[in-house]
Amino acid sequence: MSMKTHAMFWACAIVILGARDALGINCPGCTPLDTLTFDKMINSFRVSIVKFDVAYPYGDKHDEFAKVAVEGAPIPELFVGEVGIKDYGDKDNEELGKRYNIVKDDYPVMMIFVKNDKSGEVEASKFAGDFKSANLKNFLRQKSGIYLPLPGCLEEFDNLADQFMSTEDLSTKQQTYKNADAKAQRISDEKQQKRAETYVKYMKKILSDGDEFLSKESARIKKLLSGKITDTKMKELEEKTNVLRSFAREQSKTKDEL
Repeated sequence: MSMKTHAMFWACAIVILGARDALGINCPGCTPLDTLTFDKMINSFRVSIVKFDVAYPYGDKHDEFAKVAVEGAPIPELFVGEVGIKDYGDKDNEELGKRYNIVKDDYPVMMIFVKNDKSGEVEASKFAGDFKSANLKNFLRQKSGIYLPLPGCLEEFDNLADQFMSTEDLSTKQQTYKNADAKAQRISDEKQQKRAETYVKYMKKILSDGDEFLSKESARIKKLLSGKITDTKMKELEEKTNVLRSFAREQSKTKDEL
């Protein structure tokens, strides 16, 4: 470890410990941030995800973010933080909310900050979809390349799904589909191959039916899940739902739209 890296490590550690003592940690794996520590921490990591919320958060959405924080904790390049905003007294951290056009009615809001290794500039994007851990992880992968797996998903095929959905060029989509099909056929593990074939099947359906297939298939699976099914079938359908998420483009707002 170089002297510069060593110094940065201890600087970050001091900031984290100071935040621990001053604010308390709202969820496992999260570091509380304020106007003094926010920029320092965001600029110290390649990728940061931060939840803007009330000062003492609770509820289902808070729990969903906590799941992502716990899974992301072992990843050295990923920082997970929370900004608790007060609308009373000294109105702590209100300035940070205003910086990103976040108002109380929006809480909680997750933002991702990705630092450019060459320029050092940080690009900010605001998550605008359904606040579920699976969608948050999908958003993290699409914006930063950091992969937090979902049950039933395969990283290599999630990347192929990204390639497939990121282009409007039909020939490129067809080539990606062929590549995915070939890779699926080479998988020796039966369970993994079945999962890979789900990606291939969805690509084929999108090529024939268009992107509307995704919403139709999602509705079909939700209907099946609401009925009487075995635990095994439920697990299979939930995994298919996760694969569908890999094809969905998570809603977000970029810096220019914030």
